[in-house]
Amino acid sequence: MITIPDYHVLEKSMDYLRQVPFDVTPQSLYNASILYDTLQTDPKSPVENCYDQRVYHHYIDNGKHAKREEEQLARALHDFAIGKAMDDYLDKIDPLTVVGVMGGHQLRRDDATFKEIVLLSKRLTELGSLMITGGGPGAMEATHMGAWMAGRTMEEVDEAIQIVQPAPTFKDEGWITTALEVMRRFPQQQYRSLGIPTWLYGHEPSTPFATDIAKFFDNSIREDTILTIAYGGIIYTPGSAGTMQEVFQEAVQNHYLSFELSSPMIFLGTRFWTEEMPVYPFLQQLITMGKYKNLLLSITDSDEQVIQTLIDFRQNAKK
Repeated sequence: MITIPDYHVLEKSMDYLRQVPFDVTPQSLYNASILYDTLQTDPKSPVENCYDQRVYHHYIDNGKHAKREEEQLARALHDFAIGKAMDDYLDKIDPLTVVGVMGGHQLRRDDATFKEIVLLSKRLTELGSLMITGGGPGAMEATHMGAWMAGRTMEEVDEAIQIVQPAPTFKDEGWITTALEVMRRFPQQQYRSLGIPTWLYGHEPSTPFATDIAKFFDNSIREDTILTIAYGGIIYTPGSAGTMQEVFQEAVQNHYLSFELSSPMIFLGTRFWTEEMPVYPFLQQLITMGKYKNLLLSITDSDEQVIQTLIDFRQNAKK
């Protein structure tokens, strides 16, 4: 039997909801101006003063798995509202244009792969794709930086990368402010990208380059969402344990046609995916054994092949 809390319990909860340092019913997605509010006005301001970090410290102080019921309620209401805002956002977008990129959060800005992902994402954005990632650093940031620089020249892309390279990792001072500097140097309002980060990994800041940010407290909602909405396909760049998990989670969805179609799973980096982390041949073996069906696998070192695979799938799926 469901019991309804008495008036005093509800009143206590409402008092708590008004005191938390975040909006429990946000009406829209986040962006860099919201998450990094203080840095927008004063680049020398401590990162800890930003909205994003104020919420993160509250989250840690109250436990990643909050025991206090009022805190559980606050987080649940927030995530419900963000989920609704994201649904409203995606309702205006052709789902077949939504393309996900998975990869390592430790990828440095001065690594050649970083620039490769920037250029690949830039081209896909120019061709009408909405690029989505987990919204963090590394390969995720490179994806959103590429989307931000869509329509720009190669010289401008090179300049942007040079601006951020003095802070090559999210652990380096200036990681956020150099990104904001690029955004001020190359403003744009035409192209969008969606980042879906979580405060569970709040020590890894969300990339400012994502024009729209659906940041959740509950990481399980966030991870499932990324894989679910990427109808247009997923590109797997070199990563580690998290990327491995996402490979098999997506494979299950495609195997069962959970959302009525199987989307391309493209592995970028032949040597990595066949030798360093031999997931690709393992998946092929499982398909041969009949353990997996309906998977649309491909592996390549060519950005052009990635693009062609995604465009061909989009066109064929509409027939």
